[in-house]
Amino acid sequence: MALSVWFSLVLTCILGAMSPGPSLAVVAKNCLGGSWKNGVAAAWAHALGVGMYALASVLGLAIVLQHNPSLFRGIAYLGAAYLFWLGFKAVQSKGGFAANLTAGRQTSLFESARDGAMISMLNPKLALFFLALFSQFVAASHASESRAIVVATPMLIDGLWYTIVSFLLTRQSVLEKIKARAVLVDRLTGIVLIGLAIRVAYTI
Repeated sequence: MALSVWFSLVLTCILGAMSPGPSLAVVAKNCLGGSWKNGVAAAWAHALGVGMYALASVLGLAIVLQHNPSLFRGIAYLGAAYLFWLGFKAVQSKGGFAANLTAGRQTSLFESARDGAMISMLNPKLALFFLALFSQFVAASHASESRAIVVATPMLIDGLWYTIVSFLLTRQSVLEKIKARAVLVDRLTGIVLIGLAIRVAYTI
């Protein structure tokens, strides 16, 4: 793969990772319900899901998904339902994540990894993203080594970006300000997640 082509791929993946959406909301939720470790666990589980969609694109499975509306809608509705469930739990929170930590109910790393993986694997729009913007890079990568780079690049960029987000959100100066408004943060996070779920379901 030519270096110029790879740089274009990197730029595309960075812009995709930085776009606000349900992934950012889930990573933030896990950071604030635990620690930076929870955010990192969610980040790399999410990145694994991104890598799976990238691999599917390379293998041509994204095309099959695009031409099977029933399968697409089924996955999309599952993703919307999961988003709604996460949002409902956050809205129902009575003491915010700060109270949960005080009571010893810190989010486990397994729960964080589960949330990160589910939010990416149940997002069929990732497949369409790779199909629309990623296929040009797949077409330019005929050797198996180049195609491995095509799969690894978005996965690594996604994981690194949300790792950076996790460390920023758990800095003491930032965390203390957020803790003072813990319940409000929970409510707002829940509303955002529910809104995203409705948007996904409405646009299917």
